[in-house]
Amino acid sequence: MKDDSAIKRCLWATQYDIYLRYHDEEWGIPCYNAQQLFTMLNLELMQAGLSWRLILEKRSTLEKKFTSFDPKKLAKFSEEKIEKLMQDPSIIRNRAKINAVIQNAKQFLVLEKQGIDFVELVWSVVNGTPIINQWKKHEEIPTKTKEADALTQLLKKHGFKFLGPTIIYSFMQAVGLVNDHLVDCFRHVTK
Repeated sequence: MKDDSAIKRCLWATQYDIYLRYHDEEWGIPCYNAQQLFTMLNLELMQAGLSWRLILEKRSTLEKKFTSFDPKKLAKFSEEKIEKLMQDPSIIRNRAKINAVIQNAKQFLVLEKQGIDFVELVWSVVNGTPIINQWKKHEEIPTKTKEADALTQLLKKHGFKFLGPTIIYSFMQAVGLVNDHLVDCFRHVTK
């Protein structure tokens, strides 16, 4: 592994090795792929009340057990399948979260049927353009914003579950609707 100690990163990214790749290659990069957006939304809801490190450690298992978060497959999950998941120690065994993932898949398909593009819906709260923040310290970064409130309400209006402005703001950071990399981080971008 090459020595990249001179590279400036957001402080949180240096806490664990598993954070480095996520920070460097994914977090804050604008995503315009419906499947990826849907996956990240569900990973964020799975994270509620837990550490992001745990989700990253379980990410490949979660994606496997939840059929790569394919809405068409998730929407067909039976009560028997849910019970099987509830017995599986390799995932987050929270019935409300599991049910929300399945419900969100069904609502994703409803949007499709109505001709509503999930990507456009999500990006509408920032008018299709990422918000580029200019934070100098981690403590300046909010946990929710008016845009996160708006997206929360929009998704809830369309039947999505287990969402609040804090979960949604974290989602917005993850998929690049906002760029909250600190100004001295190599992943920070300018307008």
